[in-house]
Amino acid sequence: MEALVFLDVEEGPNQPLSLQLVFSALEPERQVLKVRTYDRGDTSGTWHDVVAWNNAGTWASATGVKVEDSGQAFAYLVYGGDAGVRLRPAGSADWAIAAPGQWGESHLLLTEDQDIEWA
Repeated sequence: MEALVFLDVEEGPNQPLSLQLVFSALEPERQVLKVRTYDRGDTSGTWHDVVAWNNAGTWASATGVKVEDSGQAFAYLVYGGDAGVRLRPAGSADWAIAAPGQWGESHLLLTEDQDIEWA
């Protein structure tokens, strides 16, 4: 029997989307510390700290899990609190909505395990 992951994210200061999604998990969930992103033609990628973010302004550990994905067969879902996840350049300033260089996402779907630093 497959495990289901229910993602319920509210819009707010962290990110503007409100969504509900369901994924089929292929492995147990694990804590995620960092993710590597490839923005603006950055072919080597840049590591970012990632946390679960809540609309109350609090944060906790982000969660990751390998899930079924119709386009890739599988992907790695990184998700968090009721406001999604928040990212910042690795090792930079404290977590804050107004902090420069930080941004929020409802969730992340990554194709490569090597782009995730698991706890």
